[in-house]
Amino acid sequence: MNIALQSLNRLREGNARFVNNERTADALDYQSRRDDLIQGQEPFAIILGCSDSRVPAEIVFDQGLGDLFVIRVAGNIVAPSQVASVEFAAEKFGVQLVVVMGHTHCGAISATLEELRLPLKDRSENMHAIVDRIRPSVETLLETDLVNKPDELQTAATRSNIRSCVAHLQHGSKLLEQRTLQEGLVIIGAQYDIETGKVEFFDNSLDTETAS
Repeated sequence: MNIALQSLNRLREGNARFVNNERTADALDYQSRRDDLIQGQEPFAIILGCSDSRVPAEIVFDQGLGDLFVIRVAGNIVAPSQVASVEFAAEKFGVQLVVVMGHTHCGAISATLEELRLPLKDRSENMHAIVDRIRPSVETLLETDLVNKPDELQTAATRSNIRSCVAHLQHGSKLLEQRTLQEGLVIIGAQYDIETGKVEFFDNSLDTETAS
């Protein structure tokens, strides 16, 4: 079993514990973990997620100090600083799995859809920096029948944004692309369900490769 799949399975198992309200003692043993991490860290996965207060990656995946390298930004957008952060963790710590995790009921997605319907001239430039990153992945959805189905539109926009962010990391960084081709780095998307607590991973290619 390759390292990326092992890491993915750790996330799946941790999320299952979270959903079932079964946190592990290791994840809660802060004192000994702090002592162990004084000299360095060895995270097993990189999570690029949304800043939403309802989606803290360490809790969602039932992991402790030092287990995850987490990058959080509204809308889980991929701007140069996020790319650089992923590059840093992949190169510095040899992490083999990157997960771009969006979530249901995402405010940044809602704000982008609102902006596309009725641009707000008084919105701050900083907010536009987020909306403009999400816009290309969702604006074509407004040309479909989903425009009359708000809930389905929100769902489709969220998933489209996640996939766009994954593609950006896969093909927008020479370093990450090289590590993917030569060193087994895997970049996948996922969606956290605010209501159930369950994380759905979009790409099952790792499982398919193992099965074959």
